[in-house]
Amino acid sequence: MTPQQVALVQSSFAKVTPIADQAAASFYGRLFETAPETRALFHGDMTLQGQKLMGAITTVVTNLDNLGAVVPVAQELAKRHVGYGVRPEHYAPVGAALLWTLEQGLGGDFTVDVSTAWAAAYGALSMAMIAAAYPES
Repeated sequence: MTPQQVALVQSSFAKVTPIADQAAASFYGRLFETAPETRALFHGDMTLQGQKLMGAITTVVTNLDNLGAVVPVAQELAKRHVGYGVRPEHYAPVGAALLWTLEQGLGGDFTVDVSTAWAAAYGALSMAMIAAAYPES
């Protein structure tokens, strides 16, 4: 990622933070709509799950200019997700739901450059997570 892309992700996420609960609910709604098989992977309080999601995204976005600190944590998270039934093919609909959620939340501020920056961030992180959790693939 370029420094400009890092700045775009960070500045656009700052606009989502005030609507974090709504964004999380929209994300999961979209994910379950487009990839209904993922619904079975989640148990318990989805509000709490949404808070965890937004916390994880906040950590990544805050440290996006230092991926060396974030990637190992994300890789461990990915390994744990294997035990929950997450498969490599789940990462694509998660990324699509994330971008859709950002587009809905940011409206006109979700420019092509912002979309490209988020796609680059998610792509880099998800590739590292998949590689760690599924070394055979």
